[in-house]
This record gives sequence, structure tokens and C-alpha cells, in this order.
Amino acid sequence: MRFTIDTKVINSKIKKINMNRFGATGKITIKSLFLLLLLGCPGMTIPFNSGEINNSPKEVIDQVWQIVFRDYMDSSGEYDPKEWLKLRKSLLAAKYPTSELSYEAIRGMLLILKDPYTRFLTPKEFNEMRIDTTGELTGVGIQISLDEETKDLVVISPIEGTPAFKAGIKEQDVIKTINNKPTKGMSIEEAVKLIRGKNGTKVFLGIIREGKLIEIELTRERIAIQAVDSHINKTKDGFFIGYIRLKQFNANASREMKQTIKSLEKSNVIAYVLDLRGNPGGLLESSIEIARQWINKGVIVSTKTKDGINDIRRANGTALTKNPVVVLVNNGSASASEILSGAIKDNERGILVGEKTFGKGLVQSVRGLSDGSGLTVTVAKYLTPNGNDINKNGIVPNIKADFLKDKTNKIGLKDLGTKKDNQYVVAETELVRKLKNSKTTLYKSNSTNLESALN
Repeated sequence: MRFTIDTKVINSKIKKINMNRFGATGKITIKSLFLLLLLGCPGMTIPFNSGEINNSPKEVIDQVWQIVFRDYMDSSGEYDPKEWLKLRKSLLAAKYPTSELSYEAIRGMLLILKDPYTRFLTPKEFNEMRIDTTGELTGVGIQISLDEETKDLVVISPIEGTPAFKAGIKEQDVIKTINNKPTKGMSIEEAVKLIRGKNGTKVFLGIIREGKLIEIELTRERIAIQAVDSHINKTKDGFFIGYIRLKQFNANASREMKQTIKSLEKSNVIAYVLDLRGNPGGLLESSIEIARQWINKGVIVSTKTKDGINDIRRANGTALTKNPVVVLVNNGSASASEILSGAIKDNERGILVGEKTFGKGLVQSVRGLSDGSGLTVTVAKYLTPNGNDINKNGIVPNIKADFLKDKTNKIGLKDLGTKKDNQYVVAETELVRKLKNSKTTLYKSNSTNLESALN
């Protein structure tokens, strides 16, 4: 049996179809998705008795379907393997004259999962994502997420030194418009596509903050990201404290952190403040490598798949320092930042100061597809060494300290890790207390104890 769709009725019906809202409940169903596929391809003919994969667009659809069926770990409770099996037949029965039509079918298919982190990427988007992890990108320097409840596009964190950071975009800002286009119902991929562009061009964002709409003009630029900044603070007690700010876990982060710790160790530093505030995460392997620079023994993180298999990653005896450390965290500390801070906390290697972290504890595997497009699919979740689920829960600091701004003297980037930074002050105070209570001989700046200095 074959169905031919009359193009004259499409325009009247297509207005009633929305990729984000189906039926009275707003729940996306296989039936409604299939209806969308029918209406989305004017004049196409659907052979219901055919399940053959005989063209490239259809092959990509099946690759995505197979990856989800085989590896996807459900965190929302919306995934039903039996329904997913039924969906494949419907998808492969349709014809896709162009790749774009097959891409729309894939996006619609993935919407059923209600997982903002399982995303389809066009060849261009896939290539841009790979560029991002190298430590360079073109755009405005903003990390965004899709709120699962409100479906709003929310800023996780702006990247320091980028146009977004300089323009004052903040964590938890809600992006309502991009170039005057409303973002309601927009996916992360669609938003990223609109925000990015050629070097030197402009993009306009409408931001909701504390109930007020703020319009911000940004100029896109090529951004080389230095992952690590550091300096040394001297306390009134004569202790040298090494302050290290890690901005993101890109391909350069582990190397930069290693160089920084070694340099500070040679500069008589006897304690550290590791700042992960506003760090949106990045590469899993980078977080594990950096954790091993701080933790000599113990579990760093475990990943749990849909089959319950735990991949346990451990420290390997290669820590670069044994000196005390306090980690600064806030709501902008996400993903890889939560792996590192959770490992330090659970192993009692140091303590956490600040605010509860973001709560992004799902593992995505990045898969390349046959036509150069890609898929990020949730395959596992992160567990801290004590077995705590990071996702949606975040990491709770040992000492809560809200970030306070001086109304008369606004805190800027240069003020982080100084006396103007109240969260840093709490961290430094805790380190000094620990150092004073230590039974070991401590090196001070006015000491001539060479043995203590070397140790």
C-alpha cells in the first residue's frame, strides 16, 4: 500500500505541527513524529512495505537510530526500546530527496528522547565542535545549555577574554532572542548556528536577567583560549599561596596545568587555591589527567552505562604536589569541573568552597557518521569516588560562600584570587588555619630552613 501526500493540504496542516509540541500534553510520540515526516516532504510517496536502506540520507538516519538503540543511556525516563524499534520502520519507509530532509527527521527522532545532550550535528557543526576542543574557536565565547523544564537556552558560562565575557554576559542568563529571532523551541544546534559566524561580523542577543530584558551586541572573533592563569599570594603570616584558575578542560589544559604546578612548586608555594568557578567543562580525559596531577591515590571517577558497567578511572601515583589545596566552585562549574572537584572532595585531598555546582553528570560519546555529520549521544553518567550521581544534583561544597560584589568597587577579572574576592578570602583563611594546625615544619618567606623549603 502506498500513500501520496497532496501538497495543497500541507500548508493548512503544517501550521498545527510543531517539533516541540505534539498533542494536548505536549509529549512527542512516534505517531506524531511520523505525521511530521509525511507533512514535511511535499509530494513524497511512502512505501509502507519497504524497509530497505538504499540511499545515503537514509543510511545516516539508520546509523543514528542504531547508535541510540545500542548505546543510549536514558536519564529522563522517556526512552522505550520497544517504541524505538517501531520508529525505525516508519523512518526507513519514507523517502528523503535531500540530506536536509533526513537531518530534520533525525532531529525529530532525537526529540523523543528529551535529552538536550544527545544531539545531531551537520557536517559543518561537527567540524566546528572538533575545532572547539583544540583550544581555539570562532564566535563570541559562550557556553549554553537547554533547561529541561522550561526549554529555555541558558548560559552556563562565558569564556574569559571573549566578546561574551567582555560584554558582561553572566551565568544563568536566559537567551530569549538571537538577531531578534525568538529562541522558544530552538535547539542548542540551531542557537549555536545563529550565534556563530564569520570573524568580524555582529550578532545581537536578547538576554533575560532578573526579569529584565537586556539587548547585547557582540562582534564575533577568532578566540585562542589559554586554559590556565596563576599568581602567588603572600599571606600576613608569611605563607606563599599559589592561586590557579582553570578556565576550561580543552586539549591544552593538562599540559598548562602541569607547567603551572611545577613552576609554583619551585617558588616556595606551600598551599594552593584551585579556581574552577565558571568552568563549563570540556574533555573527559583532560579532567582525569589534571586530577592525577593533584591526587596520588584513589578513584577519580566512574562511569555507569545502561548495562550497569562501571568504568573506573584511578589516580596513578603521578601527583605533582602534596601541599594542601582548596577548590573554588560555583553554579557555572560543570561537567569536567565536577569530576575534578568531586574527586578532590571524596578523596579528602582538599576541600571545596563556594556554591553548589551546575549538575551536568552525563557522558556523551561523539560519533562521526558516513556523510561527515556527527552525533553526540549520552552513553553513561558520572559518579564521584563515593558513588554520588552528579547529574542534576551537582557537588555541594564543604564550606558555602556566596560571591559578594562590592557596589562601590566592582570586581573585575584582575580581582579574582585577591583580597577583593570574598570567596578566595574564605579559601585562603581555611588554608592558613590548616597550615597553622599542621604538625610538620612549614616554610615561611622569612625562613632560612633549606630542608623545609625543599620539602
